[in-house]
Amino acid sequence: MAREILILRRLDHPNVIKLEGLVTSRMSCSLYLVFEYMEHDLAGLAASPDVKFTLPQIKCYMQQLLSGLEHCHDNNVLHRDIKGSNLLLDNNGILKIADFGLATFFDPRHKRPMTSRVVTLWYRPPELLLGATDYGVGIDLWSAGCILAELLYGKPIMPGRTEVEQLHKIFKLCGSPSEEYWKKSKLPHATIFKPQQPYKRCIRETFKDFPTSALPLVETLLAIDPAERQTATAALHSDFFSTEPYACDPSSLPTYPPSKEMDAKLRDEEARRLRAAAKAKGEAKRTRPRDRSHRAGPAPEANAEIQANLDQRRRMITHANAKSKSEKFPPPHQDGAMGNPLGSCRHMEPMFEHQDASFSTVVPIEKGTSQTWSGPLFDPSALGQSRRKKQTTLDAKAAAYSKQLQKEKGGIRAR
Repeated sequence: MAREILILRRLDHPNVIKLEGLVTSRMSCSLYLVFEYMEHDLAGLAASPDVKFTLPQIKCYMQQLLSGLEHCHDNNVLHRDIKGSNLLLDNNGILKIADFGLATFFDPRHKRPMTSRVVTLWYRPPELLLGATDYGVGIDLWSAGCILAELLYGKPIMPGRTEVEQLHKIFKLCGSPSEEYWKKSKLPHATIFKPQQPYKRCIRETFKDFPTSALPLVETLLAIDPAERQTATAALHSDFFSTEPYACDPSSLPTYPPSKEMDAKLRDEEARRLRAAAKAKGEAKRTRPRDRSHRAGPAPEANAEIQANLDQRRRMITHANAKSKSEKFPPPHQDGAMGNPLGSCRHMEPMFEHQDASFSTVVPIEKGTSQTWSGPLFDPSALGQSRRKKQTTLDAKAAAYSKQLQKEKGGIRAR
């Protein structure tokens, strides 16, 4: 969290989420980041059945995304998790890059190893899937290319379930790397995942319905070799943004009801539940009357409940698989690119949050020179003394109450 705060303090751009302040709790050592409120995220809005993006609207969103990435990269920051649910939108049409929990500082002149366990699977570039630890702005640009193609195509273009399947989908669409790239990159997993037969690149054939000006930009951003993806600045100067229809002004974009990725998931789950219930009722109606005495089975409502339970179990299994080793991101201390040193860190004992905990300190964040700091936000010894004092007071009250009860009992016996 300290690294995330340092990064957010360094960035200051209309298309990057702004950290408004920090809040600490009176009852625990919890620290909360306070951000400006955004009504939508791009994933939830794109998944809404009532929303259809126009080409000027897509250009407007992509222009803002690339402008935000340009600012991040110019300040030596890699986001490392660009995806639709991390691109927030407000009712004024402004897009902001959010969730810098996996972001890190980088220095293109003094490279050092970084973890390859970053970026959500569908938007993860091939070099990370092949175990690369030496990378740069190309990983964010690959994710931006996936977002552009997804907006134009209407759905995610490479929804892999495992790392192997994801790499296979990438090779089938974008072609497998050349022999020169395999030799030059010396990727750790090259011998494992190198295909026996090379795949031919077929982006233009697959997306032949895309606007003519969009295909060169998609080709560039989805280049297998990260060096060929160029930069966010170059992408902003591509023909995609300089040909008609031009990107519309954010203020002219339509206003939608609040919609986020979580809303889309709940909507999909409800649709599945209704389909399961309708299917169960349909099967019950098709059962002939003469067979009912010989076929013992649950009622339609029970079938729907069973199907709902199965769906719930399937979701739980899918959720568990999503947290498997292939999808676990490493803790920050295992990442070589830690950015600024945070100094010594004192151990903090885990504490339970009180349900009625109120908030005390609100620290506004001001742009300026980032300072390194670490350690808890309170004095553990003082907290221990406060608790002991409170416990002593409670014990004294309990003893006094016990004596009072004894006196009252004695008085009753005497009477």
